[in-house]
Amino acid sequence: MRRIEYHTCFQGRQEVWEHDAQALGCTMRFGIFLPERALAGNRCSTLYWLSGLTCTEQNFITKAGAQAHAAHHGVIVVAADVSPRGVHVPDDEAYDLGQGASFYVNATQS
Repeated sequence: MRRIEYHTCFQGRQEVWEHDAQALGCTMRFGIFLPERALAGNRCSTLYWLSGLTCTEQNFITKAGAQAHAAHHGVIVVAADVSPRGVHVPDDEAYDLGQGASFYVNATQS
């Protein structure tokens, strides 16, 4: 994993990480807000945010304003880019299929 950006806000830190997703065959990103309590080494509850169709991790980071509330309550927030992107991902003309599209599946078998 590679940290590609970080910013101090509300006495905590907003970071964006990138990793190679073997199952998807592409690079994926996620954002994580670490409140001051977490940065000090304390255990904190974690909220995982899954954005909607075609959204990146940046949608939640820049639009939700959740960092202030997470800092106040000592909660870690993870916001994933849930849409595979890149040249190795099949594409489609429809916005809700192919690159940038995401669907949440809780599958136990193929």
